[in-house]
Amino acid sequence: MKLATLKNSTRDGRLVVVSRDLSRAVAVPQIAGTLQIALDNWSNVAPKLADVAAALERGEVKDTFAFDPARAMAPLPRAYHWVDGSAYVNHVELVRKARGAQMPESFWTDPLVYQGGSDDFLGARDDVPVPSEEYGIDLEGEIAVITDDVPMGTTRTAAFDHIKLVMLVNDWSLRNLIPGELAKSFGFYQSKPATAFSPVAVTPDELGASWQEATVHRPLVVHVNGQPFGQPNAGVDMTFDFARLIEHITLTRNAKAGTVLGSGTISNYDRSRGSACIAERRTLEQIEQGKPATPFLRFGDTVRIEMFDDQGRSIFGAIDQKVVRPG
Repeated sequence: MKLATLKNSTRDGRLVVVSRDLSRAVAVPQIAGTLQIALDNWSNVAPKLADVAAALERGEVKDTFAFDPARAMAPLPRAYHWVDGSAYVNHVELVRKARGAQMPESFWTDPLVYQGGSDDFLGARDDVPVPSEEYGIDLEGEIAVITDDVPMGTTRTAAFDHIKLVMLVNDWSLRNLIPGELAKSFGFYQSKPATAFSPVAVTPDELGASWQEATVHRPLVVHVNGQPFGQPNAGVDMTFDFARLIEHITLTRNAKAGTVLGSGTISNYDRSRGSACIAERRTLEQIEQGKPATPFLRFGDTVRIEMFDDQGRSIFGAIDQKVVRPG
């Protein structure tokens, strides 16, 4: 099934079930008013939501309305826990190579993650406010999963069953602020503004054969200012699948229902597929040409991130945003 959260007068919006073709939706207040409420009671609520989704496909649901992605918030407009990984280690290796830094061998066996801000997620069509173009504005195309309650010490084998929903992500980054923050050895903060998510979150079964071993085996299609930028395949070169990432983040702590876990920038060794962030393209230009040529984003620039099935139909809807001045 496919779920979305529509804007209303509250911070957490209104949960709706969306048709498979993303054309129609229906509110389900009798089941769960918000996605967080649904996740808190997933074992009881999910079958009821699935029944509505099935009836919606059969045309048996009353009170449906046209689904408008512009009215959608992030599926979880705010979350108790947002943790982002760097599961495509070749991306990390590439960026380090550009600055002449060796990558520790442990990066191939021990996942990299950081905990980001989760109180202010952006909807897929929301403008992206940034104080200055000098900060080095960059997109990062990713996939994320949402979990139910995951107990401390969960193994990779057990983690599969805790993945309840899948989304697309634009994990915006301010590249020129990152070096100074990392130099403090205390992680990202100012360099990571609000993260954006696809209009719709889907259950893994919606992905069919494209969902294998907690990995989405489909290209992520990225456009910048209406021009193709990349379509790296999310199922290729993912060093750590989502189950392994869940095992990692629950080594010493619980991950409560509504935890959002990102993959990190999708990246392939096959560079002909393009990139899902500007920093990677600039790194390749640095290596091949001696200096980067692609500029970071400026006010008025647009980014579109989407994923399609074998029939060319959008699975999650598109993240389609413009960079703007605040206010």
